[in-house]
Amino acid sequence: MADFKAWLQQHWPVVKAALLTGEYMPNAVRKVEMPKPNGGVRTLGMPTVLDRPIQQALLQVLQPEFESGFSEHSYGFRPGRNAWQAVQRAQDYIREGRHWVVDLDLEKFFDLVNHDIPMSRVARKVKDERILKLIRRCLEAGLMTDRIVSMRTEGTPQGGPLSPLLSNILLTDLDRELERRGHRFCRYADDCNIYVGSEQAGQRAMATITGYLECRLKLRVNREKSAVARPWRRKFLGYSFTWHKQMRLRIAVSSIKRLKDRVREIVVGNASRNLGATIKTT
Repeated sequence: MADFKAWLQQHWPVVKAALLTGEYMPNAVRKVEMPKPNGGVRTLGMPTVLDRPIQQALLQVLQPEFESGFSEHSYGFRPGRNAWQAVQRAQDYIREGRHWVVDLDLEKFFDLVNHDIPMSRVARKVKDERILKLIRRCLEAGLMTDRIVSMRTEGTPQGGPLSPLLSNILLTDLDRELERRGHRFCRYADDCNIYVGSEQAGQRAMATITGYLECRLKLRVNREKSAVARPWRRKFLGYSFTWHKQMRLRIAVSSIKRLKDRVREIVVGNASRNLGATIKTT
């Protein structure tokens, strides 16, 4: 970090001039693959140490401009909102008698976003061509794997500050469509659950919203992972529900298993170490 500070002190005038003239070109992002809990990998795109604060500066200016237009049913990556609030709202819907859930799974959402669609939404509020050009260049920055850069024509890989905001800008279209249809739903980034009163209503919602997502927003719905089911047979943001004498929240079985597996990884081979030392190193 000290080396970067020294580099920035020397080169910032040139970087600043390129930003102000609209000529700045973001560097390729570093590809990092993280294993998913249910198998497969999540692709992250880590910006360079210079591009990250540039993206953060864009986020700090753009977030307030778009925040007021986001849906009350959207909880992910927003100031003052979190996953726990989304889960509690889902619980309220079930208590109201909506005992079926349409659990939508968007296939590789952050990897397959069509760049033109979020850019067109951003352009509704942002008129400065330099900013629009910079955002698009951030979207189109190459993906570096083992020092080999591959070009990208779609996707906004997680890992950079701008990615969550752009996902919310795009998926606000989904929120408004669900509101227009009168649905009760909770969305956290690309996780969206719709709560309805019957299986038939759920199947209708699944069909119409799948068509909307794929035709209008050019996104893919994973048919294998999406389902219309009882809420207590699905999980949402690491939680599930019980339905015996009364409905309660519970931590999903798969979440508990992941925690136990992680604890086992930490403990095995560390039995002879001091507990405090083990905690500090993990």
